[in-house]
Amino acid sequence: MPSRTPEDVAQHAAAAPGLPVLDAGVADCFACPRLVAWREEAARVKRASFRDQTYWARPIPGFGPGDASIAVLGLAPAAHGGNRTGRIFTGDRSGDVLFAALHRAGLANQPTSVAADDGLAVRHTRIFAAVRCAPPDNKPLPVERDTCAPWLHRELSLIRPTLRVVIALGAFAWAAWWPAMTAVYGVRPPVPRPAFGHGAQVSQPGVPELLGCYHVSQQNTFTGRLTPAMLDDVLGRAKDLAGLA
Repeated sequence: MPSRTPEDVAQHAAAAPGLPVLDAGVADCFACPRLVAWREEAARVKRASFRDQTYWARPIPGFGPGDASIAVLGLAPAAHGGNRTGRIFTGDRSGDVLFAALHRAGLANQPTSVAADDGLAVRHTRIFAAVRCAPPDNKPLPVERDTCAPWLHRELSLIRPTLRVVIALGAFAWAAWWPAMTAVYGVRPPVPRPAFGHGAQVSQPGVPELLGCYHVSQQNTFTGRLTPAMLDDVLGRAKDLAGLA
C-alpha cells in the first residue's frame, strides 16, 4: 500500500520486518507533494543526454548488505542520477567519485556505478540518504526531511546489530544523524551538538562512531575542496573503526 501521508510513512516504516519490505515501502511513497512533482517533472523533461531513457522517478531505497558495518549517509538523490537510474549515487558525478573511492578501499567490486543492473556490489557497507526523493535545487524542506525520517530510522534499526560506523556526507546528513540516533539508540546528542567538519569524529557509548566527510558533489570535487586522498582517508578510518582493516 502506498504511503501518502506522514502518518502512513511512520506506520509502514515501523511495520517493515526487514530490508526488502522496507525498500519496497520506500519506493512506493508519495507523502511529499513537492518532491513527487519534482521527481516526476525531471523524468518528463529529462536531460538531453538521457532523452531516450525511462526514469525511475520514485524514492530511492538504500543499497548494500543488511549486515553492513559501515553506513554512508547522504543528502538526497540527484534528479538525473538516482532519480533516473533507481539506485542511490548511480549515474551522476557524485556517484563516480564515491564508488571509485569505495572500490579503492575494497568496499565495492567495481569503481563505477552507472545503472541499477551494472553488476555493482558493495561489501560491509550500506548507502542511503536522509531524504529519499530528489529535491529541487538539492534542498529538501525541513518538513520533507521530517516526513522521510521514519524510513531512515527503520533502516538504521534493521542494520543496527552490525553497524559500527556512520559516515555523514555533508552538513545535512550530519544534522539528520542526531534525531535518528536518538530514535534508534535512545541516546541524546552531546551538548553542545558537535559541529560538522570534514574529518570530524564523534564517539559516544552504545552508538556507532560518526565521521564527517565533505559531500561528494561536483562543487566540492571540482574545486578541490574534497580530493580523492581526503575521501580515502575517511574511508580508511571507517574501516579501522569497523574492524575491517
